[in-house]
Amino acid sequence: MHLPAFYSHAPRLLLRDPLAELLGAAEGGLLEYGYADAVRLAGHSCPTVAGAYLMARAGLRALYPDVLPERGGVQVTMSAAEVEGTTGVIAQVFTLITGAAANNGFNGIGGRFARHGLLRYGGGDLRSIAALRRLDNGDTVHVAMDLAGVPPAPQLRALMARALADDASAEERAAFASVWQDRVRRLLLEHADDPATIRAERRG
Repeated sequence: MHLPAFYSHAPRLLLRDPLAELLGAAEGGLLEYGYADAVRLAGHSCPTVAGAYLMARAGLRALYPDVLPERGGVQVTMSAAEVEGTTGVIAQVFTLITGAAANNGFNGIGGRFARHGLLRYGGGDLRSIAALRRLDNGDTVHVAMDLAGVPPAPQLRALMARALADDASAEERAAFASVWQDRVRRLLLEHADDPATIRAERRG
C-alpha cells in the first residue's frame, strides 16, 4: 500500500452504523477504521490529522464506555468557524468517523438515519476543539489536544525549508518526510491514551 508501516500499529476504532446494517453495506453494521483511512481522506498525514483521529476516538470511547459507538448517533459542534485554522481539516476527520455531516450530508430514509446537520461550526466551548453529543441521551464530551508533549524535531524547520526549495534533492525531501512522520508516529503510538495530549471530558 506504500504507506508508512506504523500506520497499521496505530489504535483502530470499531463502530456500529445502523444505516450500513440496513443497506447491507456491513454485516451487523460493523465498521472498523484505522489511521490510514483518515490519511486517505485528507490526502496527507500530519499531527493535526492524527490528533483529530485520536480526539474522535477518545470522544467516542468516553460517550460509549460499555458498548460499541454508534456511527450516525453523534452530533459534533466545532468550537471555531469552518474556515478558521485547521478546523475544517479536523471536522472532515470527525465526519469520517462519526458520520456527522454538515448540510450536505445524507438526508435519511423514512425519517431515520439522517446525517445532515449533525456537524456544526462556531458554537462550541472555546476551551475545547469540539463537543460530541449523543443523540439518544444527550451525553456530551468535549475534546481537545495539546501537542506540547510531542514537539517537532529541532531540525524540522530547516529540513522543511530545504525540501520546499526548487533545487531540493530526493534525499533532502526524504529526510524532511522522515522527520515529519516521526512526530506523527510518536503521537499515534506513544500518546494516543495520554490525557495530557488527547483530552475528552464532560463538563457541567
